Formats: sequence, structure tokens, C-alpha cells
Amino acid sequence: MTATQRTDVGTVEDLHASATRLTGLDDFGVDHLDGLRVLLSAYAKEASLTPAGSKQTRGLLRSALVSRLLAEAAWKQYPQHAEVGVPRPIFVTGLPRTGTTALHRLLAADPAHQGPELWLCEVPQPRPPRATWDEHPVFVALRDAYAQHPELMGMHYTGPEQVEECWRIFCQSMTSVSFECTAYIPAYSAWLAAHDWTAAYQRHRRILQLIGLPDQERRWVLKNPSHLFALNALLEVYPDAVIIQTHRDPRTAIASVCSLNARSSAGWSTVYEGPVVGRTQLALWSRGLRRFRADRAGHDPQRFIDVRYEDFVRDPLATVSAIYDRLGIPLTDAAQAAMQNQLRGTRKPAHRYDLASFGLTPADVDAAFLG
Repeated sequence: MTATQRTDVGTVEDLHASATRLTGLDDFGVDHLDGLRVLLSAYAKEASLTPAGSKQTRGLLRSALVSRLLAEAAWKQYPQHAEVGVPRPIFVTGLPRTGTTALHRLLAADPAHQGPELWLCEVPQPRPPRATWDEHPVFVALRDAYAQHPELMGMHYTGPEQVEECWRIFCQSMTSVSFECTAYIPAYSAWLAAHDWTAAYQRHRRILQLIGLPDQERRWVLKNPSHLFALNALLEVYPDAVIIQTHRDPRTAIASVCSLNARSSAGWSTVYEGPVVGRTQLALWSRGLRRFRADRAGHDPQRFIDVRYEDFVRDPLATVSAIYDRLGIPLTDAAQAAMQNQLRGTRKPAHRYDLASFGLTPADVDAAFLG
């Protein structure tokens, strides 16, 4: 059976073999195996994937394994990455659809900062000079692939050159809520809820050390809603991190994330649709925010900065200026110019959504987040 004829996601062994054929590499490391086994079992027993869903899911997992292989090889090729510092990184987190992406990209526009570009999350390596990217076959392939899906770009614009959230890095460890966002896999959800993310954050840090090898003077700015689920592990690995939490009415955030995830995975499953999307996403994100609140209470309040979505939308640069004041760093003319340029290039979302499409009411959301 060829890869294009498969109607299942596969096994650990054949996914490994497929990734090895693509790269010629075979050192995967070991910190992903438990999660991968749980994931594959959940996909097979619970997800009710269609042939298209199996193909897409297999491709996602194989891509994560390819990234693992490339990272392991690059760490050996560039052993000096281990000496690279990641001082006082900034982590942006909050419920999905609360402005985290826009804020992340604005902060990363500062020439003194850096973020993980999407294509370098896929192909971990020391960041090449920007002028050479258009000659790199992986960068070109990703750019062309994203250009073919304008319907998703209206909800969450991205491209290989954009700084991206950390979920692609965490997928390498098979430790990511992103898997729960595109499939009904409750066994994996339960496993991840009880899982210690520390090893995944340690790998995350090594990826940053590798990518940032040529840019060691620049401060890292990261972003991912999944940081809500693992604050203690994050601060164990990044003890001097600063956390920015975004805030928006959960009713709006949940309706929007349900719509995004349903459209992203449309046709992949006969189960993960409508009310199932609504029920599982509400449970996931309300649990994440409750856990973050509880964990945050155990840490120094001074390391957290709160941003209201409405304030950020009304005046992005004033919001950033207030953040810089809290960080105790100057907002330079060069940074402001870069941010203005970023704002001019920001695409307005074309995205409509409502709770009722996913079997939810405002009262359901209120109860979940108060519980």
C-alpha cells in the first residue's frame, strides 16, 4: 500500500520509517514515544477519521517527526548551540482568538527581538540571512502551500516568514493541545492533562538556542495559548521569563476558536463536527484558563503583564508602550517604525462565527469558565 492509498494514520514504526526515508536520518530521540503511542491509539479508536482526515493527520505527525530528525541532526552539527543563552524571554498567552497573534508579531517586529519563524519551526536550523530565504526549497514550498488556502488565511493569516506560535515545536514532543483542536481524541486529552510538560519545554529551549545561534543578542518573544496548561513547567525551564496574558470575553473567544478549528479540520472526521467541537473546545480551554489562574497565583505577580483585547485593538502602540514600561526597556524609534510597518501590513480578519453553530449558549460558556 502506498502512502497516497492509506486509509489509516499508521503506526510508530511506519511513521518513523517514512520520516527516515524523507530525510535519510534515523535519530529521533526518545521523549516523544509515549505521546505518539497514545495519539495513534486515540486516532484509531475514537476519532472516526475519514480517509482525508487520516491522510492529513498522518502528514501532520510525519512532519513533526521530520522536524525532530532535523533538530537532532542540527544539534550535533552545531554543538555550540548549547552555550546560547535565552535571557528573560517574553511569552504571550491567553485564550485563543484574544489578540495573542497580533501582539506577538508586533513585539517581535522590534529589531531587538526575535521570534520563531514558521519555516524554521518546520526545519530547525540556525536562522539563515533573510535575503537567502527565497532560495531555500522548504521556504518556497511552504509559501506556495499556504497561498493555496486563502479561506483559512482570512481567519488566521500566516506564512513561512511569519513568526509563529510554539505549537509546531511542541508537536515534536507529541505534547500539544493542537492535536485536540482538530480531532475528537479524549484518551489523548486525558493523557495530556496529566502529563508533565517539562521535557517538552526543555526541547523547546534547545530549538530556540539552535535557531537563535546567529542572533544571540536579540531577546526571544514567544506565543502560544497552550502555555496556559503548563505554566509551572515553562517557569521551571525559563525561570526568568515574563508572561503576558491577553484577556477577552470567553463567549467571543470560544465561538471564534470553534469556528477556526472546525473549518481547519472540515471533512476529516464523521464525529468531530458541530456540537462535538463546541463541547470539547469549551472543556479544553476553560480547563486551561482555570489551571493557569491557579498556577499563576503561586508565582511573583511582577512577572505577569495583563493586556485587554479591547485596549490593544483600540491603540496597539499605546498597549506596547505600556508593556515596555513594565519590562523596563526603551521603546526605540527603530522599534516603533518597525511596529508601524507591521501594523500597516496586518490583514483584517474575515471570519464570522457564533456559539449556536456548535451547540453552545452564552450560559454554557459562563458556567464553564466560572466552574
